[in-house]
Amino acid sequence: MLAGIISVFSSFIHLILGISTPQSFPPPLDPAEENALFVRAEEGDGEARKKIILHNLRLVSHIVRKYYSSSKNQEDLVSIGTIGLIKAVDTFKVSNGARFATYAARCIQNEILMHFRAQKKLAAEISLNDTIDVDRDGNPLTYIDVISCDESLVSDVERKMSSARALRLIDTALSPREKKIIVLRYGLGGRRAMTQREIAESLNISRSYVSRIEKSALEKLRAEL
Repeated sequence: MLAGIISVFSSFIHLILGISTPQSFPPPLDPAEENALFVRAEEGDGEARKKIILHNLRLVSHIVRKYYSSSKNQEDLVSIGTIGLIKAVDTFKVSNGARFATYAARCIQNEILMHFRAQKKLAAEISLNDTIDVDRDGNPLTYIDVISCDESLVSDVERKMSSARALRLIDTALSPREKKIIVLRYGLGGRRAMTQREIAESLNISRSYVSRIEKSALEKLRAEL
């Protein structure tokens, strides 16, 4: 079930951002250009925000390859890490003087950590010394090795993410029915992601109608972004 949700959310992200595979990721930005884009993004420029995300997707891929090289689900981890990247973009402040790559790497790793923690929680209680993977040299990688964000940062990221532009657009750019189907389909707001068939049954409409509404809603969101 969790793998299916991740796969669906991955498709959602890739469709909105207009990317397909890691080979499609554009190169990193020049620091001066990136800072200028952050200034524009803070002023509400959606194109600037999107460009920052796209040009930092290689960082997500690099972290997954470096720390989770033996994982069988690297594509899923890239999708999860991308969520952390988006959170980093939406909460980073150029005025703080920090390097975005450093800040983003922490948030990406924290998002992946929370994914492993959720998986582990389904089976039993976890220990920070539990092995979750091995590095390329065969050394065990534990939770304590990948913890990078302190609790205040995690809370700050989660709080600010709740008002991120993508979520606001779902409220403002979609009709009530489109919003309801997107929320149910992708499990937003802490809900369980549902299949098109499940949504059709719950709303007493056909699955094909759900599919058409979902497609229309995603096209609207992509156009707005």
